[in-house]
Amino acid sequence: MNQPEQFTDDLSIVICGEAGQGVQTIQVVLIQVLRLAGYYAFATPEFMSRIRGGSNSTEIRVSSQRIGSFVEKIDFLIPLDRKAISHLDWRISNHTFIIGDQGQLGTEKPVYDIQFQKIAKEIGGDIYFNIIAAGFIIGVFNIDQNLFTNFLKAFFKEKSAEIIEKNCSAGFRGWNLGREFCASRGISISIQQHEDMRNEFFLNGAEAVGLGAIAGGCNFISAYPMSPSTGVLVFLAEQAEKFGIVVEQAEDEISGMNMALGSWYAGGRALVSTSGGGFALMTEGLSLAGCIESPVVVHLAQRPGPATGLPTRTEQGDLELALYAGHGEFPRVIYAPGTIQDAFFCTRKAFEIADRYQIPVFILTDQFLMDSYFSIPLLDFPKDQPLNHIVQTEENYKRYQLTENGISPRGIPGFGRGIVCVDSDEHDEGGYITEDFRVRKSMVDKRLRKEKFLAREILAPELIGDENFKKLVVGWGSTYSVICEALERRGDAQVAFLYCKQIYPLPSEVEMYLKKAKETIVVENNATGQFAKLIKRETGISVTRKILKYDGFPFSVEKIEEAL
Repeated sequence: MNQPEQFTDDLSIVICGEAGQGVQTIQVVLIQVLRLAGYYAFATPEFMSRIRGGSNSTEIRVSSQRIGSFVEKIDFLIPLDRKAISHLDWRISNHTFIIGDQGQLGTEKPVYDIQFQKIAKEIGGDIYFNIIAAGFIIGVFNIDQNLFTNFLKAFFKEKSAEIIEKNCSAGFRGWNLGREFCASRGISISIQQHEDMRNEFFLNGAEAVGLGAIAGGCNFISAYPMSPSTGVLVFLAEQAEKFGIVVEQAEDEISGMNMALGSWYAGGRALVSTSGGGFALMTEGLSLAGCIESPVVVHLAQRPGPATGLPTRTEQGDLELALYAGHGEFPRVIYAPGTIQDAFFCTRKAFEIADRYQIPVFILTDQFLMDSYFSIPLLDFPKDQPLNHIVQTEENYKRYQLTENGISPRGIPGFGRGIVCVDSDEHDEGGYITEDFRVRKSMVDKRLRKEKFLAREILAPELIGDENFKKLVVGWGSTYSVICEALERRGDAQVAFLYCKQIYPLPSEVEMYLKKAKETIVVENNATGQFAKLIKRETGISVTRKILKYDGFPFSVEKIEEAL
């Protein structure tokens, strides 16, 4: 077996086992200890839609530079059960080190035999298997054993002294095994460490969206749990007391949307978080928001459909759902962040735009971004309070007063002497039902006038690469990191990348960049090229080529590099 013996720039570690075997615990321990040791790391989990059994894995990449994308290659594989080998067979190569109990794994592939389970039982039971495995990887990196032990003591501080001691013992045994493994195989790891990494922290997309909501003044979230959006609900529930957030787990998505509209009507700043199937139930409420001109922020975390689809996998298949949902014509804004920082800032901006323009605003994410962990510097959390676009009403207040920009002063009940009347039927300036065709036309025109002024708020796309490009790759949302890394590997100055974090209204710069290119390629995690179709609709330009993926997995760096 011709395997590399020295890792100088990048290393891919995969842990795989059944749900319930502690794969997630290994992930958390490894990325945090690697951070404390000064390594850039990135983790992306892959799991099945079940509570126990199946095959779940996590890929942890360690690199000399900041990374945030999935790779197919596996350098070190720790399979926790027999099924793991067959589950990952398509990614295992002659260069993959497989570490585990050869007798238990039942594979003909070469295995570095370590009886994790036997050692765990010697310490106190199978439950310590995962900490031994984590310790093994820490040992491979030759990370200070005291740093690792101190982390474990802090990590398990809520447990009894006996359990803490046994976990430290398990970690130490694994650490020693990792050192022995490297010595016996002549393996050395010289990936660059960074002192400032110790001051960074790990966030996943769900936490970033949640923090952005807090920064945007969110004080109410109503949602029905649906993967991969549930992490936002859980995070805000954990922060509810500290930040004064009302958290309501609704009985269904219809109720969740209507509660959010009720919160905005009363002066709150509400978020709904859901996925495609849940949002399908919210579309009538979305149209209600359009008619009554209510702000609402919708976090739509995409997963493969139709119907239940693949609940725990990733896709970018709901762009058109967000774009066209809701009967009737009314303005909306759609953001699609591709980085943790953008997930934070786009969510914060979503609250400002929704409030100021009294429209629905979407944050479009996906399972890959939601569940992956990225190391980032401390976020620049704004010190100023979010603007509140609410007026104190006078006695003759008109909720839908006709204005030049289409934005009527928004009052709330009990704040002033006016009556705040809203209605889902077409209405006049006072909010009262009407069927006058002249009033109807003026109200439609009023609502749509906002689009002209929304154009001034657009988040421009980012061009990564040389401005004198000949070939332009266009991506949106979570394809950001993988496209960046693939292009960096290619090192072709004639190829640039246009990253779009706002999908709609489409930034005018998109057309400008497309017209400069001799060849245009759109990369999307869907089957029909939904963003390419939107570009065609808005600019009249047909892209040269589409790179599409819709099997539930994110794009890998290798596949993008090959396709380009």
